[in-house]
Amino acid sequence: MTRKLIGILFLLAQWQLAMAHPPGLSSADLIVKPDLIDVNITFATQDIEAFVPMDKDQDAEVSDAEMDAAVQQIVHFVVAELVVLGDGKPIKAKTSHLVKFDKQNNVKIDLNYPAASLTAVGFQSKILEKFPEDHKQYVTIKDSNGKELAKKMLNRQGNTLEVNLNTSATPESAAAESHSSSTFTDFLKLGIEHILTGYDHLLFLFSLLVVTRSFWPAIKIITFFTIAHSITLALAGLNIVDIPSNIVEPLIAATIVYVGLENIIRKDKVTTLQRCILTFVFGLIHGFGFAGVLREMGISSIETGILVPLFSFNLGVETGQIAVASIVLPLIWWLHKNEKISRYLVPVGSVLTILAGGYWLLERTVLG
Repeated sequence: MTRKLIGILFLLAQWQLAMAHPPGLSSADLIVKPDLIDVNITFATQDIEAFVPMDKDQDAEVSDAEMDAAVQQIVHFVVAELVVLGDGKPIKAKTSHLVKFDKQNNVKIDLNYPAASLTAVGFQSKILEKFPEDHKQYVTIKDSNGKELAKKMLNRQGNTLEVNLNTSATPESAAAESHSSSTFTDFLKLGIEHILTGYDHLLFLFSLLVVTRSFWPAIKIITFFTIAHSITLALAGLNIVDIPSNIVEPLIAATIVYVGLENIIRKDKVTTLQRCILTFVFGLIHGFGFAGVLREMGISSIETGILVPLFSFNLGVETGQIAVASIVLPLIWWLHKNEKISRYLVPVGSVLTILAGGYWLLERTVLG
């Protein structure tokens, strides 16, 4: 039975290592002005680099010079795959553009499209056909005053967003309610998907809960984790605190290694209060990791409407987290009731946790 337990845990660890990265995300922000349309697009640099290679000298690092050299190719690639529609017809982009690379490993492309006397504006993201099937793109269309006219989470199956600029054709309240409801649902689903594919976050939570044997200690740990990462998710999402992902991601891996080591070294000497304090401190770090998803989509730079995506995304994370815990915890407690299994559950699980966390730490520092 012990060998079977070790085998199952080993297979789970291998599965987590193989699938440690969430699906790609991007965003597009269209601002409709009297004579033109400003389009601000944000992609994760690694998503673009799959089609526009930047590391020309193959030294595993992309220098500022290599980024600058790739600007024209990036613009050409993006302009060819993203279509701005005016009254149902494609509009050709102006030659002026701006490309920036930020500290969060994103590339931001600003484009301009001539537009005058339009009654309808649309956006078609053909680029989604080239990205992995689970890539999503959050698109908003605003007027020159920053008022949202439409917003939608695009995917391969639905890659177009259109809006009628004649406000009299659609009651503002009904349109606003529809857009808000759609955004809430989209980001709720995104939050659930993110936690279910965020294997580093789930492994951290497992390493905390594997030592529990009853309901209330587990609930306290989950509650402290929820409060902590909700705080930093909000701070980062509202652009109050900004920590680069190349700092946050290695720290997340380090928290996994630390908890695994503590489980082995201190064993039952850790009190519930001490574990809750540790969970809260490390949960703050994981919150910045959750916020990285919103940054990757450019959501933290949106001038209006940030609160609905922020709240619904966090709610989705909590929903997914509770769903996973409701399945894993009864299994952990059942295994602890068997003395032969319980003797090996924490040490074996913790060793595999340390190996996984150590791998991610190396991947995000030395091997990154």
